[in-house]
Amino acid sequence: MRHAVLRIAAAAGLAMAGVVQGANPAAATLSLPSVLSSHMVLQRDKVVPVWGAALPGASVTVAFAGQTKVAKADAKGAWRIALDPMTASDESRSMTVAVAPADTNQPPIVLTDVLVGEVWLGAGQSNMQIPVGSFAAGDPVLATNATASYPHLRVLRNVDARWEPVTPATCRGFSALMFSFGLPLQKALNVPVGLMVGAVGGTPSGHWLSEAAYRGDADCQAVAAKAVAAYSPEIETKALLAYTNALVAWERSVEGAKAAGKPIPRKPSAPVKPGTCTGVVGNLYEHWIRPFQPYAIRGVLWDQGESGTAIQGLDQYTLMGALIRGWRQEWGQGDFPFLYVQKPSGGGCAWDPADPVTCRAEKFAAVPTAVPADGVYREMHIRIMKYTNTAMVIASDLGSGTHPVCKSGYGVRAARVALGQVYGQPVEIYGPVYTSHAVEGNKVRVHFAHVGQGLAARPADKLQGFAVAGADKQFHWAEAVVDGDTVLVSSDKVPAPVAVRYAWSHTHPWANLFNKDGLPALSFRTDAW
Repeated sequence: MRHAVLRIAAAAGLAMAGVVQGANPAAATLSLPSVLSSHMVLQRDKVVPVWGAALPGASVTVAFAGQTKVAKADAKGAWRIALDPMTASDESRSMTVAVAPADTNQPPIVLTDVLVGEVWLGAGQSNMQIPVGSFAAGDPVLATNATASYPHLRVLRNVDARWEPVTPATCRGFSALMFSFGLPLQKALNVPVGLMVGAVGGTPSGHWLSEAAYRGDADCQAVAAKAVAAYSPEIETKALLAYTNALVAWERSVEGAKAAGKPIPRKPSAPVKPGTCTGVVGNLYEHWIRPFQPYAIRGVLWDQGESGTAIQGLDQYTLMGALIRGWRQEWGQGDFPFLYVQKPSGGGCAWDPADPVTCRAEKFAAVPTAVPADGVYREMHIRIMKYTNTAMVIASDLGSGTHPVCKSGYGVRAARVALGQVYGQPVEIYGPVYTSHAVEGNKVRVHFAHVGQGLAARPADKLQGFAVAGADKQFHWAEAVVDGDTVLVSSDKVPAPVAVRYAWSHTHPWANLFNKDGLPALSFRTDAW
């Protein structure tokens, strides 16, 4: 009997959870997944699935908050019920899950201290994974926040953990970004908030969507097919030669590192043909995300991008479209909100360098002599916000680095986006966003959305960061002046302008257009050169 039950639980991805004291796990015939445990927060205003494993054909009853639902385990022992939508409640209540008729070897499973409120999933790579304890020393706001207990804020560190109320002890090992996001969100909404995390450092987005979502996405397949068609024997030969040379150089560096007692450098990766994935498509999704499903959630906060897609020839914008659509379809809860942190991290100046949120921003600087032209990476990540019910957390003014130190600032900014985008509160979530432009003689008038309380230059009064070009495609720095909700740009070197760029660079501490809500304008270009 025991082995049969364990096989049922393993097949459904379940773990024994919350059995009342005195039960005999060896004889248990009922189990719940780890994500269903005491101290959890259930999503308000949505149907709430509860699921698990039992003996095939067993009748399972779930009782919570005045509701009683019954399900019958299928031939594989899987069962599932749906609680009706509930309003938020910080009343500590118990959920009882029992088999019927009563089984003397399996007392009811009782989950205690269950709340109803808002639930968010955090996912991505290291900037989502690294815990509070690793950032507290360099982030005074985070360090202070982490010294208190928050009974209405609950966390689930990963799919193998259990829900925990936030205390100084439980907080220290939890995602610094998600804690910094959840705390201001809970305070603003004044309802319980539950935070779940599935993240692994140094991982590409191609490992975070299911293989079915990737293979079935028309956009992904079209881009991959185009890359395959453009791949020639000559390109392959050059790639192999470059790899061989890099490998020889690496072997020499290894010898030098060993002789000097230094760390051995990373071995270069062999070239990959277009459409081929380095690693396995979907492996991280299957391990770290699918076990959360179908837990009812409000939305997702995503922080990844530095590691690319791992699928040769496939860009981050296209892959993220497939990931977002795939997660939503497989979760079965509609087009839930998907928020993501802008990449690259930092790179721009701040409206107020003294603000704890933006205190790690780049210092305002003069424009470089030459107009930069390395904005493709930044532009690609901005485009992701065009997907349905998807919003970007502007990060250009939040501090740079592989692992930006001010996680409290990143979290507060993400909470601001959630409050405005998801919860309809009257807060601006973006800086000025380019919408259109019109040539007026030797000038170009640029129009913006998300003007907020008005356009302004900070910290200097003189607006800079705009460049214009004529038909020769040569960009020159432009004079720029705020004119109502527009900006007029021109250059004596470009008498007949046809294109405008703003902050179109990997880093741009010299670009200083903001709205008076304190948020930086997004980089843009009007050309496709």
